[in-house]
Amino acid sequence: MKKLYIVRHTNKANEKPGQDDYDRELSQKGIEEARKIAQKFVDKNVTTDLIVSSPAHRTKQTAEIFAEVLNYDKSIMYNEVLYMAFVNELLETISYTFDTVENMILIGHNPSLTALAITLVDFKEKFEIGGIMEIEFDCNSWIDISKENAKLVSYIYPEE
Repeated sequence: MKKLYIVRHTNKANEKPGQDDYDRELSQKGIEEARKIAQKFVDKNVTTDLIVSSPAHRTKQTAEIFAEVLNYDKSIMYNEVLYMAFVNELLETISYTFDTVENMILIGHNPSLTALAITLVDFKEKFEIGGIMEIEFDCNSWIDISKENAKLVSYIYPEE
């Protein structure tokens, strides 16, 4: 059994003139939200073997907050492909994960995460800012994940 937690970064700061979207930071509200949603993992006794994140500034901040709150002492894997990713690139990133990883957190952006959720579990909503989706796969290898063995366990997001 493999478990994937898909996390969309929390609220980003307002764009500064001339600033590239890639460099936008989390707002103060976004930092607080990231801490709150990471704490939900702690409260549910969720363990993670791997955190994979887009290296864009706001997702990197989200990943670092998760690592701190979860006492995650391994390296965060930053993958450039996750910024502006197509769904097949997300699936490839996940499926090429070592099988020693049982639980993985993937931190990224929309519209990619919504497309991934639609592909894996027929999700019918927009993947909200700060949302967390928990998916279980009835298989022993990440290479074998598919819509056929995926089960949506939960989907939560911060209330406005």
